[in-house]
Amino acid sequence: MNDNNTKICVIVPTYNNAKTLAGVIAELKSYPYPIIVVNDGSTDLTTSVLAAIDNIEVCSYTPNKGKGYALQIGFKKALLLGFDYAVTMDSDGQHHACEIVLLVEKSEENPTAIVVGSRNLQVNHMSGKNTFANKFSNFWFKMETGLKPEDIQSGFRLYPLHAIAGRKYFTRHYDFELEILVRSAWREIPIVFTPVSVTYLPKEEHISNFKPVSDFMRISLLNTVLVLITFLWIKPARQLRKFHPKSIGKYLKEKVFSTTDSNKKIALSVSLGIFMGIIPVWGYQMVVAFALAHLLKLNKAIALVSSNISIPPMIPLILYGSYRTGIFIAGDSSDFDISFDAVRQNIFQYLIGSLVFAAVCAVIFGIIVYLLLNIFRKKGKV
Repeated sequence: MNDNNTKICVIVPTYNNAKTLAGVIAELKSYPYPIIVVNDGSTDLTTSVLAAIDNIEVCSYTPNKGKGYALQIGFKKALLLGFDYAVTMDSDGQHHACEIVLLVEKSEENPTAIVVGSRNLQVNHMSGKNTFANKFSNFWFKMETGLKPEDIQSGFRLYPLHAIAGRKYFTRHYDFELEILVRSAWREIPIVFTPVSVTYLPKEEHISNFKPVSDFMRISLLNTVLVLITFLWIKPARQLRKFHPKSIGKYLKEKVFSTTDSNKKIALSVSLGIFMGIIPVWGYQMVVAFALAHLLKLNKAIALVSSNISIPPMIPLILYGSYRTGIFIAGDSSDFDISFDAVRQNIFQYLIGSLVFAAVCAVIFGIIVYLLLNIFRKKGKV
């Protein structure tokens, strides 16, 4: 990339950092990287500061919409201008333009990766509130991706623009910088770290737009959602992607028909699959069954096969059985038509009934399978 620096730009999102912005841009101009400044609805003298600076691209809008939104605007502008990579720098003066080369060198080793400048939080005396938020995010990032993080909240990064383009992101504040890393890792875009230094102005001079309560709550909520998606969808889906049509038969033979699991484990796996196939999580039965089987250390293949009890021919029977069970529990004797419209009109009876009906069917099927295995395995027929 060093042979064609015009393919790399620097994006500087800014909000009410007029005191430091000119110095940041002046430092950047010592290096051959085009500069895009995103003025995120600043209400101080930022507009005047930018008007006095030549040879930079400026994107401005009002009102303030958050750092994540500003970064996304910057990415779109960079792509329109034909750049392949974008370095992001905060406008408060904490990052050093001379260290962009560290990100670029790391990117040359990993051309498809997002490179994050990793700060030494102890040596650089980061404030207590930011240190806690960073460690908090690092912990959950590892849970969500399986990767070992170093400094998830660092805003000094290099992005491969074409790899992250065309995605709709749901956050637009500081939580965006966590979302884009996690979702990129899910798409198997490498995330790599390289050490960088950082300078914090004295407390009376430093303007921080990080709001300890609201931003921490946003990050916490985002982590809650990402963890749920990780265990209910991402991890099961990755396991399923390991198989292609030619290997499915072999897998079923080994894991289902020729399994050495105990009779109890097989029966419980069947029960789990039956239960998940009946309860009203339409479209996600297999995913949730797989995830739960993994967590409970049951036979995932058997649970998946059993969850297919909800195939189309069985749906009317499942709906009817669930609703009738709900009628028995709730004591309502209203008429019921076997349709999804009827389910919506009698939702309480259906929900209660489906859980009980699923549990009863799971127990019955589990017992039957357990008894059959005890009979036929002893005879050597299974």
